[in-house]
This record gives sequence, C-alpha cells and structure tokens, in this order.
Amino acid sequence: MAGRFTPRPTRTTVRGGHVVVPTRVPRPAGAPGKVRTWVPDGPLDLGLVLGPLRRGPGDPTFRALPDGSVWRASRTPAGPGTLRVTVRGAEVRGEAWGPGAEWLLTELPRMLGARDDPAAFTPRHRLLALTAHRRPGLRLGRSGLVLESLIPTVLEQKVTTVEAYQAWRLLVGRFGEPAPGPVPPGMYVLPAARTWALIPSWEWRRANVDDKRASTILRAVRVAARLEEAVRMEPAAARERLEVVPGIGPWTSAEVVQRSHGAPDAVTVGDLHLPGIVGFALGGNREADDAEMLRLLEPYAGQRHRAARLILLSGRVPPRRAPRMAPRDIGSL
Repeated sequence: MAGRFTPRPTRTTVRGGHVVVPTRVPRPAGAPGKVRTWVPDGPLDLGLVLGPLRRGPGDPTFRALPDGSVWRASRTPAGPGTLRVTVRGAEVRGEAWGPGAEWLLTELPRMLGARDDPAAFTPRHRLLALTAHRRPGLRLGRSGLVLESLIPTVLEQKVTTVEAYQAWRLLVGRFGEPAPGPVPPGMYVLPAARTWALIPSWEWRRANVDDKRASTILRAVRVAARLEEAVRMEPAAARERLEVVPGIGPWTSAEVVQRSHGAPDAVTVGDLHLPGIVGFALGGNREADDAEMLRLLEPYAGQRHRAARLILLSGRVPPRRAPRMAPRDIGSL
C-alpha cells in the first residue's frame, strides 16, 4: 500500500503505489490468447489499481511496458496463467494465456476494482480531497488470490525494501516456472505451494531470508488450500484465518487482504513508517504511533485503507532525519 512520492522510496512508500505506464513500444509477438473486453463505470488508472500487486521494479511476475500494457503472471486455481491488460479510451482489454487464462479473464473486472465504490469515501481533510480529485482513477482491486500476496508480504517483515524485493525476485526466478504466452523476457509464475515447501534451507539463505520468515512461509504453504478459501470470506474473517498461522500477525494479514480482497478498511498497523506519515499529513505529528494513526483515521471508518492510500499518494511526508536502515547479510551471521 503506498505511493511513489520520494526519489528513493522506502517499502512503505512503494507498497501499492502508482506504477508509471509509459507509451509506445512494440508488444512481444506470439500466439494470440483468449480475450475479454470490459467497460468500467468510471475513470480507471491501471498503474494505481494494479500497482499494489507489484513487488519492486524487478518483480518477475509483473511488467508495465512502454506500450501502455500491464502484464501479470499468476498461479490461479485453474493453473498458471498470464494476463495482459490495456486501456483504450473507455474500454479495458484483457488477453490471457495458459491453463489459468479463463480464470484471469473472469476475474478481470474485480481485479480492476469493479466491486470497489470510490463514492463511499467522503474526504474530511483538504489534503485527501485534493488527492482524490487528482487521482480519479484510483480503485481498490481484488486479486482473488491469497498466497501470491502472502508470501512476498512475509518476505517484507522486518527488513528493508531492497532485501524483500531481492528475495522475491531470486526465489520466484529460481523455483517458479516460465509464464505462459508471448510474455516479456524474464517473467515467471510463482512456485506452487509444494515447491515452496521443498526449497532447501541453503536456498533461503542464498536469497538472504532468515529462518523466521522462511518458517512462516513453510507453515503457510502447508495449509495453502485453507488459506486460499479465505477469499470467499469477509476481510475481517479472512484476517482471522490468516493469523492462525504462527508468524502471521495484523500487519501481514492487513497487507494481504488489501490485495486479495480489495478491502477498503484494512488499515496497516505495526508499520515502521505509516503512523508517522499519517500523523504528519493529518495532524502535523511525525511521531504518531499506531493508536494516534487510528484516531486520526477514525472519521474514515470503513474506508481507512483508502484514506491511507490517498495520503501516501499525496506526497506529504515528513522530512527524513536519519539514514536509511542498511540491508543485512544473514549469510554473515
């Protein structure tokens, strides 16, 4: 959850931020896939809606190309699939390949926020009113998949952005499978649950993942089917199910349902940066803690995650006062 508002972003500022979708470059050639078109009922910004699903600029499951398209490789209930999404005028066009193609096209409207209701949000601060006006294409999309958000979120626990994104890139690139279709180079589908469970300990260390995060992922993939069932639950119930797994707490479960469910009220608590950003934006208090953040967001009950997204996209953040946390090398421990 977040927006790109600093030249060198932290994990908080890039989490769910705006992916810049440039223009004009030829698309990869290859066999045509299955196609679906859809017309949303309002403005739609692909970069804002799909941005939360990207884990860094080198994410092997995500590409935003200069022809204006966004590509995603996913492991769906029907199998691996690749989805290419473009917007032309008021129409969205989805093209998909692989065993999961039909599932991806069926879920396309929900992935792009068809179930979201931006009109339910009433700004009570000038900053949020201005940001909502400037970002009319912001919708909270629903991926409909739990594991693909849960694993990279666990990798982000207690580490820097660089560490988490590098670990995700290395593990998916090494143990995932090539994305189906005429995809951009280097795209992979995340490994199946069984594959994650069989990754040897030295490969986790090679990816700079400590035992605690690796153990949490291993516990989660052993009950992957039960966790995926959570997409049919309300966000609060889904979070309860996720938090049954040791190592998954409120921070992780909120970050997951924001993506899997498009949950507008799943505000992230326990984050290193977010309380200070919200406190500074809404109350001029850069030292705000979780309790103060929740108090400031209380007027937006039911839409607190959307309010936090808008704050992060506004660019109003406290000036940095300390050096960035240095990445660790667990191999040297």
